[in-house]
Amino acid sequence: MATVLVIGASRGIGLEFAHQYSAAGERVLATARDAAGLQRIKDIGATAIKLDVADPASVSGLAWQLEEEHIDIALYVAGVYSTAGADTPPTQPEFDQLMHTNVLGAMQAIPQVAPLVAQARQGKGGKFVFITSGMGQISSASSSFGWTYRVSKSALNMAVAAAEHDYPQVLMVAIGPGRVQTALG
Repeated sequence: MATVLVIGASRGIGLEFAHQYSAAGERVLATARDAAGLQRIKDIGATAIKLDVADPASVSGLAWQLEEEHIDIALYVAGVYSTAGADTPPTQPEFDQLMHTNVLGAMQAIPQVAPLVAQARQGKGGKFVFITSGMGQISSASSSFGWTYRVSKSALNMAVAAAEHDYPQVLMVAIGPGRVQTALG
């Protein structure tokens, strides 16, 4: 039985990952920032952990909540979305929310979670997957639609590409699921 950590499992893709892994008989640890999300996680039979990735103080406590765990698969799914284009400058709160959730939260989680993934039970390191978006690909920017979101996902892609060098025993990837019908899109 693998141990799977889903960061950002209160709804959407994260909750579905937690549900699918639970249904497959894996041990699932899943995070959410509020009581409703924590309850949804418990309802599918996963272990709920309170975590707000947009709050650095909350993320800094993740390591002690996972103390002595060996994580076979970690998924960073937490994310927020914005649709405004370059004709509308982002407000400071909007920019901060997107960058804190989509980038800083991941960057703070990496040094806390990656060492646990490196000690995966299979003995050869595990996988740390980050949900990104095709909208973060610089070469495919066909409009400014969602430009703050695009910037945040492009930054996440770079954070993952840079961090993988410090954790060679962890398969660290950023994947875009394509268009998915969730609250974000």
